[in-house]
Amino acid sequence: MIQRVQTVYLLIVAGLFITLMFLPMAILQSGGQFYSFDVSGLNTATKPPELLYPTWSLMAIAAIIVLLSFVIIFLYKKRILQMRMCVFNALLMIGFYLLAGFYVWQFSQSPELPGMKLNIRFWAAFPIIGFILNYLAIRNIGADEALVRSLERLR
Repeated sequence: MIQRVQTVYLLIVAGLFITLMFLPMAILQSGGQFYSFDVSGLNTATKPPELLYPTWSLMAIAAIIVLLSFVIIFLYKKRILQMRMCVFNALLMIGFYLLAGFYVWQFSQSPELPGMKLNIRFWAAFPIIGFILNYLAIRNIGADEALVRSLERLR
């Protein structure tokens, strides 16, 4: 299980999304106020931070991606199911980005945040990196399945 390269890819995907849960994806500035946008919502940048607009759906999708990555790792004996779940995980990652983009657009249209400026952080690219690693895991699982089928044919 651990010796397979797709396991490492899926562990990195889970690690990226766990990290993303604790880091802000963007910093928004409206006038002199700064706001932090992470998977839990839009927070003020003051101490202590105050949650202004919750985005629990992003948190739920990120948690599902992490859990699904771990479940996929332990399905190593069922490679076809593993590939299908990886595809579903990739669709969740695309949905995560679309939903995050929708929330940023919604914040920009908000009358409470006039003249909003967006400063995207580096770790906002973690879902893209995770998507690429998930794709590589799908390819490696498919290669394993092809190898097993070819060995069964030789018997």
